[in-house]
Amino acid sequence: MKLIGMLDSPYVRRVAISAKRLGIDLEHESVSVFRHFEQFQQINPVVKAPTLILDDGAVLMDSTLILDYLEASSGKSLLPTELKQRAHALRLIGLSLAACEKAVQLYYERNLRPADIQYQPWVERVEGQLAAAFTALEQELEKTGLPTDGTLTQAGISLAVAWSFTGLVVPDQIDTRRYPHIAQYTAYAETLEAFVSTPMT
Repeated sequence: MKLIGMLDSPYVRRVAISAKRLGIDLEHESVSVFRHFEQFQQINPVVKAPTLILDDGAVLMDSTLILDYLEASSGKSLLPTELKQRAHALRLIGLSLAACEKAVQLYYERNLRPADIQYQPWVERVEGQLAAAFTALEQELEKTGLPTDGTLTQAGISLAVAWSFTGLVVPDQIDTRRYPHIAQYTAYAETLEAFVSTPMT
């Protein structure tokens, strides 16, 4: 199977790291949705990263759906089976993906839209949503932390990827004093082999 997309995308990186933890060896092709648009369009006309090409040539997209397929194909899961624990993990993942989405929106607004037509009320709204996601994550980690014994769950992967990505593209939105538990967990996760071998840049 081949994973298409750049590792500076939190969604591509999330899939790449998760695949390693599932014991799946994915071939990775770094194709940018911006710099290599036409090349990406030949692979997936929707031009959505990540894209996963299966061995039979079928094309999947969306990180969560790709991970569902990879877990089913490996017979393993990075989610807990007990219902209450699973719900907690899904909450962390949802908040992390929301943070990724808002960080992406901020980056696009600041870097792709001409400054004279940027809409400040929209920017402030997105900044507030990003802060709300990280605030909720911080509160969840304060109540129930994530394992730091070498274990990597999908909740941990998604959270660390979201924080690192936000720090890369909109670093002014990162405040380690406000979100110490997130910062500490991400610093730990980034030392693990699955993360070290899957750098953002």
